[in-house]
Amino acid sequence: MTPTQDSEARTRKVMLWVVAVGFFMQTLDSTIVNTALPAMAASLGESPLRMQSVIIAYSLTMAVIIPASGWLADRFGTRRIFQLAIALFVLGSLLCAYAQSLPFLVAARVVQGVGGAMLLPVGRLAVLRTFPREQFLQALSFVAIPGMIGPLIGPTLGGWLTQALSWHWIFLINVPVGLLGGLATLRYMPDSRLAETGRFDLAGYALLATAMVTISFALDGLADFGFEHATVLMLLIASLAALTAYALHAARRTQPLFPLTLFRIHSFSVGLLGNLFARIGNGAMPFLIPLTLQVCLGYSPLYAGLMMLPVTAAGMLSKRVATRLIERHGYRRVLVTNTFVVGLVIASFGLISPTLPLPLVLCQLALFGAVNSIQFTAMNTVTLKDLGGASASGGNSLLSMVQMLAMSLAVTSAGALLGTFNRVLQEHAQAGPLPAFHATFVCVGLITSASAWIFMQLTPEDDTGTGRAARETRETAEAAEV
Repeated sequence: MTPTQDSEARTRKVMLWVVAVGFFMQTLDSTIVNTALPAMAASLGESPLRMQSVIIAYSLTMAVIIPASGWLADRFGTRRIFQLAIALFVLGSLLCAYAQSLPFLVAARVVQGVGGAMLLPVGRLAVLRTFPREQFLQALSFVAIPGMIGPLIGPTLGGWLTQALSWHWIFLINVPVGLLGGLATLRYMPDSRLAETGRFDLAGYALLATAMVTISFALDGLADFGFEHATVLMLLIASLAALTAYALHAARRTQPLFPLTLFRIHSFSVGLLGNLFARIGNGAMPFLIPLTLQVCLGYSPLYAGLMMLPVTAAGMLSKRVATRLIERHGYRRVLVTNTFVVGLVIASFGLISPTLPLPLVLCQLALFGAVNSIQFTAMNTVTLKDLGGASASGGNSLLSMVQMLAMSLAVTSAGALLGTFNRVLQEHAQAGPLPAFHATFVCVGLITSASAWIFMQLTPEDDTGTGRAARETRETAEAAEV
């Protein structure tokens, strides 16, 4: 290897680490706040049951920004946009750390979410344009590993930082990492861009963003903002109207944001819809469990974070099991059965109480982590496996957007249910919030189990490609996992 080749290889390796760390930061901050919510609520003078907006602001912002990130990188260059993403992420983290009120904290999380939304898509694009095709899958798998670890260790790390220092440090730890990442980006990130970029579908983007924001506000208004029923209904109608308008717009436009031809691919359509609804339970649990442990059972932030370790360990161990199950039984059988089981496990948390033996709670958490990991792997793969050529980029971007939207809707729905049940039960003189949590777990579990009907729409043809090609698709899909 010549000195020039050696230098290029070293540059690619460092760039890969920069992208991987950026992905880690983005996914870590999607869950690190979960165990800190009660401490944050006490510091800001709020009820812990109103803190879901801190999570929603981050995930909803990411869902809105993700569709524009690829075009921005093509237009202005990967280096410039990746630096902008890091700068916004660090700025948002600083603002979060010094927030003195809940509205300010929510606004700061929006800034953080704008930066976080661009880290993965732009970084993945830089990897695609830097590594030769035969090395791309290996490079993408390397980038995906920190992204999978981030949300798994987030609750435990957040609990430790909150108890050992203060909740402010769950945001401040991003600052030195972000500064180093910014310097490394300046030196090692390629500034690739397209010579000619098509016109951005601004109208389509605005319609989709309107649909996502209005439905989130409608659900959140049921519990947090106290909207009248008429206002909530108007927001839901506005969301449906915006979505319908996008479909009409995309049908007429030659290069829409997301072409409707994607939905002619049956496995993609079913997988995308399943991702949206099945993740209601998957996304609500990281919010509900730490809150239950601290608010109802009196656990410290650190102890609540440590209780999430069985979820992490079981989830990592079950990934290989997921691959074997899919290869042996096919996507339809695995997804229908596993979705129903996930719902039952979630509903079983309606039995949690101070008298429930700790080993049983740990088994519940481990079982949830295992079936949840199988669910993510199977859903992501069946959605992406039949995409190819021009449809691959748009389909992957749409899946990433739907995943973040599902996380936002999951926490929004859980918060709305929790607030409603708590209000109703308090009116009937039920002591404490634990019964409201029980009812919420059961409802979220039933919603998740009901979404198994979506995966029943998979056909025998959708089970084709469960061998080597599908394994490669699963490895690629790990980078899109939340």
